[in-house]
Amino acid sequence: MVKVHTNHLNRYSFMQKIFTLLLVAFTSALGFSQNITLKGKVTDPDNFPLESATVYLSTVKDSAMVAYSVTNKDGSWEIRTRVTKDPVFLKVSYMGFADFKQKLTTLVANMDFGVQKLSDKATTLNEVIIVSEAPPVRVKKDTLEFNAGSFKVRPDANVEALLKQLPGVDVDSDGVITINGKQVDQILVNRKPFFDRDGKIALKNLPASLINKVQVSDTKTKEEELLNRRASGNNSSINFTIDEKKNKGLFGKIMGGYGTDDRYETSGMLNYFEGKKRISLLASSNNINSTGFSMDEIFDSMGGGRNVSSGVFGAVRQAGNGIGQGITQSNMAGGSYNDEWFKNFSSTLNYFYNSADTENNNRTRETTFLPATSGDTTQKSQTETSTSSTDNSRYVHNAGSEFEWKLNKQTTIFMDPRFVTGNSKERNVTSRETVDQDGNLINRSDNNTFNDTDNRSFTNRLQIRRAFDKKGRAISAGFNNNNSVDDTQNLNRQSIDFGDGSSTNVDQLKQTTTTNDNYSGSLEYLEPITDSLRIKVKGAYSSSQNTRNREGFDYDAASGQYSAFNDLLTNYLSSTTGSFIPTAGFELDKNKYDLSTELGQRIISFDNHSVYLGDYYSLNKNYILPFANVQAGITFSQSKRLRFNYNYDTSLPTATQILPVEDVSNPLNTIVGNPDLDPNKSHNININFRNFDFATRSGYNLYGNARFYDSQVASFTEIDVTDGTRITSYQNVSGAYNLSVGGNYNKSIKRGAHTFRYNLGLNSSYNLTKGFTNAQQYEARSLTLSPRLNFSYDYGELLTINPSYSYTYNQSDYTNYRITQASNYVHRINLATTSYWPKNVVFGNDFGYTYNSIDTGFRKDFYLWNTSLGYSFLDNHFMFKIKVYDVLNQNLGITRSITATSIEDQENTVLKRYAMFSLTYSLKQFGGKRVPGGDRPPGGGGNFRGRRM
Repeated sequence: MVKVHTNHLNRYSFMQKIFTLLLVAFTSALGFSQNITLKGKVTDPDNFPLESATVYLSTVKDSAMVAYSVTNKDGSWEIRTRVTKDPVFLKVSYMGFADFKQKLTTLVANMDFGVQKLSDKATTLNEVIIVSEAPPVRVKKDTLEFNAGSFKVRPDANVEALLKQLPGVDVDSDGVITINGKQVDQILVNRKPFFDRDGKIALKNLPASLINKVQVSDTKTKEEELLNRRASGNNSSINFTIDEKKNKGLFGKIMGGYGTDDRYETSGMLNYFEGKKRISLLASSNNINSTGFSMDEIFDSMGGGRNVSSGVFGAVRQAGNGIGQGITQSNMAGGSYNDEWFKNFSSTLNYFYNSADTENNNRTRETTFLPATSGDTTQKSQTETSTSSTDNSRYVHNAGSEFEWKLNKQTTIFMDPRFVTGNSKERNVTSRETVDQDGNLINRSDNNTFNDTDNRSFTNRLQIRRAFDKKGRAISAGFNNNNSVDDTQNLNRQSIDFGDGSSTNVDQLKQTTTTNDNYSGSLEYLEPITDSLRIKVKGAYSSSQNTRNREGFDYDAASGQYSAFNDLLTNYLSSTTGSFIPTAGFELDKNKYDLSTELGQRIISFDNHSVYLGDYYSLNKNYILPFANVQAGITFSQSKRLRFNYNYDTSLPTATQILPVEDVSNPLNTIVGNPDLDPNKSHNININFRNFDFATRSGYNLYGNARFYDSQVASFTEIDVTDGTRITSYQNVSGAYNLSVGGNYNKSIKRGAHTFRYNLGLNSSYNLTKGFTNAQQYEARSLTLSPRLNFSYDYGELLTINPSYSYTYNQSDYTNYRITQASNYVHRINLATTSYWPKNVVFGNDFGYTYNSIDTGFRKDFYLWNTSLGYSFLDNHFMFKIKVYDVLNQNLGITRSITATSIEDQENTVLKRYAMFSLTYSLKQFGGKRVPGGDRPPGGGGNFRGRRM
């Protein structure tokens, strides 16, 4: 008899309905569009083809842009657009020539316009008397430039609303921006970041009326920027240029909230800018697991759903946010100053203080697989269950700067020093029990630990670039350093009872100082052979010295102090590496393709030393390893591009892995290095293909990554099946690999006030991991599949509906283990809705359901529902909100991790239901004028419903 669970059927029926609704909506919307193709050719008065001329269609009614294209090298152009029976203008614009303009009563069929011959601008003897209309879009070398004044937005709109009107730009419900299918990872204002380079603060607060141009280009590294190289990545960068007449203003936001269970949040931000000067101040504090400045207009700092908090600054990330593992109280304060101190010398100074305190209770069950041993074909396993309570507090001071000095048109100096100091304290109380596959006790332990660590670091990057009169000739020098010191005190009280009746007790203090001093310098020369071909030679030297000095003490009952010196806990390790990499290569940069190679050798001196238990160990090795880096790209069209990268990567073992020192400081795990280890060696391949069709507002991106190991350092572990103690060493393995493939498809459809967006995605990986347990080699092949589906519907700016679904499947296949396979899957279904009606009211809901197939006594599923109701008043400068987190009080923090040797299930403390009342005040004053404070329209009006592009 088969027993059927009704709740499983209900979940299946619910998911089936969701898929059916999304599929119907998707296929229906695909039928909305019927496309035609227009083409032609642009020349000057002498019939010479004009490359990069802007060709676009705009409506006769309100001049809104319909579609655009840019001419190729032979002057030809092609526009794919929708059929329309409304009259439009065909316009052609090119710097230095009069605009071409032709009225078309309808667009219902493919058309060939032949040659559009541009005329010289009419002039008097002294000046131009015909001023051309600024085109809505223009291509300048590798930059796509939009004229902000050509796109209509409401008077109080922010720059995020402006971006949504630009052709080829999509902003999803998570705030992720894509332009012509490429994700944006950097947003600047007048070529400078507003706080962090992700630009979220600028997007939500800068008024669109200030913006003159929106410039889009491929994101470059600083080295690529200085050496005028093509971007090697696959992301885009946005730069907003502010109208010079309006480049002065003040904006800020202050928010405070208090709720049930003593939950609170508060934050404040103030920004002042004038010309090239910008001053920003920021502070926040909360106890709801947020860094405190997510800038979400619906949920403020409340996490979960659409608003999963992440650090706005690197220092915040160092302090941590504790999401999913405990409840965190965090504080942040700091400021940033940008200015041009004198001509061609720009600077950025910033300082931030961050602190966080996280409390967490954890429950873990981990099963470790043991292979069969000689003489015993029984395949065994050990299962450890534990409960722990932790309290982790930390703070970070982070002071950084950037300086860029353009001495002249040919020479640029860049430097960005950064100082970080901090402290972390962690108290942990843990109880563990380990049993074998038959349930027999192996060991039981109770631990009480306290760690106190002081961190100090200084990093700097110095780059000097010098160009010469000959185009393409350049020399570049760079110097980097990274210096850090960590001082740690570790107090460990531990009692261990073994299954055979024996026991041991530990009450020890370890004092450890770890220093890392890394320096690197490089010199590169580039010489042009032709306009598109440059050869390059480069020499790079790096030096690193890493030391660990540890002293151990036992508790002395007579003195009441940790004063009894312990030789077993005391040791000294040092590792010094010197590396010289001479390379030569070339850069080929054509309109349709590019190729860059860098080939050479890595010459390494590797010295390691240790002092332990009165013995001195020394191990010196020299290596000559190959170095290879190849990058290539093919540009099929303005929106279709293929990128390929290959490099041969090598890295050295650590001193702990390679020195033959037996470290017995941990009574349950002894570590011994292997002096015969070879370096890690691997081949890395990355392929990315992107295609976006502006006419259909659809596109896709495909990627593939592969890493094949010639040699990899793997653990060699001996586990005693009677008491659970371990001896860990290391050996080289070959043949391991990591593979990943995936992609996404997105489509956007606009019909008057209705906007539909679809996104289909898939990430997958397949890895082969090798290692040794009890002298037997094991292999684990792991597969991960993560498909996702996202749909959103916008009605003007009054209503947004965003359902989404994701599925994650993990499977590991084992050899020489008690089990042959382990798997796990997770379903996540979410529905986010936002309404800006009626007037001055904003109502948001995030509802999600998560199902985890975990099967070891942990709860499998839960619902998470967050809701927010806000009301703006006093000219939208104030907003009052009522928010409820986890309305159904079901939130869970359960995870499963499947590795090459074990399965681990965890449950951690998470935030549960609370309500929050908050008040936000917004200040915006630009160009001497105060503007409404709201980020959204007052609601209910139809003045923007029919806005068209």
